[in-house]
Amino acid sequence: MGAEGNAALTDEATESREIAQEQAFVDRVYLQLEDSAKAAQELAREGHERGRLGHEGGLVERDAMVFQAAKRIAQLDAAHEGLVFGRLDLRPGLDPEPRYVGRIGLRDADRDSLLIDWRAPAAAVFYQATAAEPQHVIRRRVLRSDGRKVAGVEDELLDAAALEEDGVDLPIVGEGALMAQLSRARDRSMHSIVATIQAEQDKAIRAPGKGVVSISGGPGTGKTVVALHRAAYLLYNDRRRYETGGVLVVGPSGVFMRYIERVLPSLGETAVALRSLGEVVDGLKASRHDEPAVADVKGSARMAELIRRTARQQAPGSPTEFRVFYRDDTVVLDRGVLGRVRRNLMSQGRRNRQLPRVTQMLLDQMWRQVRGERGRERGRESFDEEMLGNDAFLDFAAAWWPPLDAPSVLAWLREPELLARVGEGVVSAEEQRLLLKSWTAGGPPSVEDVPLIDELRYALGDVPAKTEDERDNPLTAIQGAIDLQELFTASDREYAPTGRAWAPPTHSIEDDGYAHVLIDEAQDLTPMQWRMVGRRGRTASWTIVGDPAQSSWPVPAEAAAARAEALERKVQHDFHLSTNYRNSSEIYEHAAAYASRVGLDADLPTAVRSTGEHPTVVEGVVDVEAATRSAVVEIAGRVSGTVGIVVPVARRSEVNAWLASWPELADAAPGARAAIDSSVTPSGEDRVVVLTGLDTKGLEFDGIVVVRPQEIEDESATGRATLYVVLTRATQLLTTIS
Repeated sequence: MGAEGNAALTDEATESREIAQEQAFVDRVYLQLEDSAKAAQELAREGHERGRLGHEGGLVERDAMVFQAAKRIAQLDAAHEGLVFGRLDLRPGLDPEPRYVGRIGLRDADRDSLLIDWRAPAAAVFYQATAAEPQHVIRRRVLRSDGRKVAGVEDELLDAAALEEDGVDLPIVGEGALMAQLSRARDRSMHSIVATIQAEQDKAIRAPGKGVVSISGGPGTGKTVVALHRAAYLLYNDRRRYETGGVLVVGPSGVFMRYIERVLPSLGETAVALRSLGEVVDGLKASRHDEPAVADVKGSARMAELIRRTARQQAPGSPTEFRVFYRDDTVVLDRGVLGRVRRNLMSQGRRNRQLPRVTQMLLDQMWRQVRGERGRERGRESFDEEMLGNDAFLDFAAAWWPPLDAPSVLAWLREPELLARVGEGVVSAEEQRLLLKSWTAGGPPSVEDVPLIDELRYALGDVPAKTEDERDNPLTAIQGAIDLQELFTASDREYAPTGRAWAPPTHSIEDDGYAHVLIDEAQDLTPMQWRMVGRRGRTASWTIVGDPAQSSWPVPAEAAAARAEALERKVQHDFHLSTNYRNSSEIYEHAAAYASRVGLDADLPTAVRSTGEHPTVVEGVVDVEAATRSAVVEIAGRVSGTVGIVVPVARRSEVNAWLASWPELADAAPGARAAIDSSVTPSGEDRVVVLTGLDTKGLEFDGIVVVRPQEIEDESATGRATLYVVLTRATQLLTTIS
């Protein structure tokens, strides 16, 4: 049958027949998946049995077996959603059997390949073949699934001539997988695009693992999801390196990280640390942002010098003198003597690392003051022994040079005199006022404080580990004795059933590094944030995702210099994405026109989908609440996915109160009342949410209502770029209310 006849076979009977054929194969794959899961669980049970042997070798075998089994179980569990999504029909002379592509690789009972992992070299042609270069592929098929049920198929004929030449009978069904995917409703989570990766995206995903891969492009080009697929590809391609060293994914906010957290597990990968910028430092979970003027100061590279000076200050309230009578002498540690000791200690390295030397150096200075015959004749050893048994001296030494933690030292800067001293020539008087206002307001650290705390961690250094004598302490030995039944393996933690990948809380600067660092929305990182993430990637490969036109940092050159320092001249591979898959052409034309009108140097991708729905612009509104209510209710009734109400920062609480009071939207926005009343616990998923402009970074919604866009523009020096971002978040409907 010829190409023309094949293309015509798109009636319902043909489609039903093709779906039934694919369903039979998918059923076979799921049976094999269940068999593989049973085998992995059996391996885990066997591993636990080895642990009961009661000797060290048994525990080692247990850990190894259970780790591998748990890893496979997690991979198999994550693969259920859309397990089989692709089929390739190649020219018969190359391969007469169809090749199926899925989220993971599976073999049948005879060890023959049943399903090809999408990251495997054999699957690359699924993404790279085109009609111009079919690479021996006649038909590419995408399977759309609902659970285990095949809901539909979408075909692309890539080599029509081969149908005639090889006499192949291949029906062509559907409108094309990409357009079907673009028309789906959005929910509160990002989904993988593993079935519809386009050729330019695939090149970035499969780029070399060394150096820096930079992925740029305008709004809606899929930068984030491509980068996440790249992380999954790297783990597949060099698992030992990246699982051992770790993969760190950094995003702009907790909202964003919750949005993307399902992508990697759905691709079979859970051994990844997902951190917002407020969570990069172990033990910190900051979500509050400072006002823009304060954030600009805290993010500046100048703060590194201010922090360095702060770390060298004497702890506020620490003693400035110590006196003790020894035999015939009065021994005094006054300001001058203590100053010399202090300078000597600070010259030898980070402050906390000097803790083991402090007592000895103080004793050296004190012994020099022993002049009397009775003291001298007893000797230095006797002097040291007596002083080390003197509680007053030990208390003084501990108070004069205490072990310091970074958050506590940052709190020193609440004192105006100290801030003025360390800030002289670094930050202006007005900037000092802004910093004081922020730090004296109380509350937990802000997102902008986290890089400052990290800077202090490195300036102070880790407190040295316990000495051998301390480790030999009988109490320590007792505390270290763990019953065999309480022994956790690495796999028990790594693959625990939690929403995010488990990552060990190290709290040590020596353990901060990763094998790969992925930074999303990189254009928004401040210089201090670049310094923070740079420490995590000194020996790492990198994936950096961003669009300069969407930047919220007001001094691009300063951020660029900090980025260059963080990357340490690593080889860079640049990939540019040029197609907007998110917005309709009508919405993106509106956003692009705004960018041009306000003078943004924006990367303008091509939107591939038209809906006929132009954005609605409502101006001169007197009753903004009524207009907002009307717009939100209308859009929520017309789309089946999520709706975002984007507001100026100062109006977020006000608009949440509006939303909570609208009974017709109560079921769609259970979180609105919780946002204004901390005693309320939201129930259910929010379909309608209130966000600020910066909150929308990296997100997308079926519908967007922008309230008071002029105020969003005026919020900061980069307000126009923020509003441009907001205008590019909607997939179907956009309304602005002024």
